[in-house]
Amino acid sequence: MTVTTTAAPNLLNCGAYSGVAVETADRTGRHTISEMVASTGLSAHTLRWYERIGLLDPVDRSHSGQRRYSDADVRRLEFLGRLRLTGMSVADMLRYVELVREGEHTLADRRDLLVAHREEVRLKLADLHATLVVLDYKIDLYGDTLESIEALEVREGRSTECVSPPSPSAAAAS
Repeated sequence: MTVTTTAAPNLLNCGAYSGVAVETADRTGRHTISEMVASTGLSAHTLRWYERIGLLDPVDRSHSGQRRYSDADVRRLEFLGRLRLTGMSVADMLRYVELVREGEHTLADRRDLLVAHREEVRLKLADLHATLVVLDYKIDLYGDTLESIEALEVREGRSTECVSPPSPSAAAAS
């Protein structure tokens, strides 16, 4: 079976987001917290919080005690970022990560959690689309109204240009 996708190239490698691939990815700590802040857009505080609540596995430390994030951490953060972007709660993200940690026997539960969330995302998208239609209507309405006003002003010989207020010397002379 051939699957065609229009996703961005970095999303074509679904293994990076599956949970399974993250767990088998290289766990060698090589990224500093400042590199992670720059690449993820998350604050250092948020990264430490994710580690503390269990969204990230305990992060390796350098000989001087600095956090060193692995490629697996990077992939997990990319996926968690996508889930947050869709509005998934931290509690549901944590549930997903816990299921990944429990092993392959939780694949069906992980799938169920993501399927349920996908339905929520689809509903939000439908709401956003309906809202966009209303915004487009209003924008068009105001555009038509402005065009009508400008046409009326031209017919009546009024300028549509902005008129500067009189200078103080001109006001004093009148």
